[in-house]
Amino acid sequence: MIVRDIVKMKGSNVFSIGPEGKASEALSLMVKNDIGSLVVLDGGRLAGMLTFREVLKALDAHKGGVLDLKVGDVMIRNPACGSPEDSLESLREIMNKDHIRYLPVKEGDQLLGVISFHDVANAVIKETTFHNRLLKSYIKNWPEEEKAGK
Repeated sequence: MIVRDIVKMKGSNVFSIGPEGKASEALSLMVKNDIGSLVVLDGGRLAGMLTFREVLKALDAHKGGVLDLKVGDVMIRNPACGSPEDSLESLREIMNKDHIRYLPVKEGDQLLGVISFHDVANAVIKETTFHNRLLKSYIKNWPEEEKAGK
């Protein structure tokens, strides 16, 4: 399975905000849509990512006074991105190594979607289930003389 397959399974719906938006607006968008990240777009181009982790860090650093901060002051600039042709294994490795929960997927300059660690886990489960079904079918249909060791 490759990243393109995961994006197709989950859809390419992306929630975004501009870097000049307020952190309070971003937080409200995340809560209303039950999501853990927002893509930060500047002029239609990926400028960064904002996740609940950055919001919590800003809350801590500013002793709770983040409501008037701009998203651009809190976001991750130049986030790591996946490619639609990346393998599921390489995606898991990148996300685990760098503690990334939300990874934008780009093809050239075009943003295709965002993959969460949850999406990767679901893809692994689907792929494993499919392989298990194939193996069980193969074993079930094994010729009888080979089953008996003849």
